[in-house]
Amino acid sequence: MTFRRIGALIAGLLLTAAGDPAVDPKNPTCPLNPDWSANKTMQLTVRNQGGMKVLLAEGAIDNGLMPRLFQVLQKNPDIGEIWFRSPGGVATVGNEAGRLIRKSYPNVVTRIPNGWACFSACNFMFMGGTVRIVEPGGLYMVHMFTHVGDRAAVRQEIQEDADSAVDMIGDIEQSSALLASDDNDFLIRMGVSRKLLTEVMYRQKAIAGSGDDQSTRRCLTQDELFRYNVANASD
Repeated sequence: MTFRRIGALIAGLLLTAAGDPAVDPKNPTCPLNPDWSANKTMQLTVRNQGGMKVLLAEGAIDNGLMPRLFQVLQKNPDIGEIWFRSPGGVATVGNEAGRLIRKSYPNVVTRIPNGWACFSACNFMFMGGTVRIVEPGGLYMVHMFTHVGDRAAVRQEIQEDADSAVDMIGDIEQSSALLASDDNDFLIRMGVSRKLLTEVMYRQKAIAGSGDDQSTRRCLTQDELFRYNVANASD
């Protein structure tokens, strides 16, 4: 064995021992620090890209997104592509935004560029595109939705008032069932396989905490993106 090969072997062992800093140890299919924008509300920016009008949708999907999105789409009927970089946000708004995109632009391309991440509610907004592209290096990141945002509060409610806790659980069950039904209907309308829900999204653990988002994340491979028809085109 040459000194060069010995050196390479030692370097590899050291890297393995230290761990890859780019990988999230809790969610190994995803990077530790995905580039999904730090905007607290989604910013919509129209720009020319190679002679084509592109809409950049960057930041969290908030309750006030729909009027802003509608206004931008009305003012720019010639948008050719919509690029996404978002940590998600309000699930129902993500679905509404996806429907509006499909209705407004029957032939629009939605894209997740190389290095950008589209997570949670952004998944459904992205599906609004008739032509959908996730570039190699782009991240389509899913998780199991949950309505239990603060489990400590739920525990406290159970300890203090059992009847109220039963009512709370019933409300959570109902809202979760409605959202799951809405998600199924949405995927059918957008031409995406419902197996994305049953084989991927709903199989992730919903780990909600009172602080930062701790939901188990799953980044789809290029093969999975095409298998479930999330992506249906490539450059």
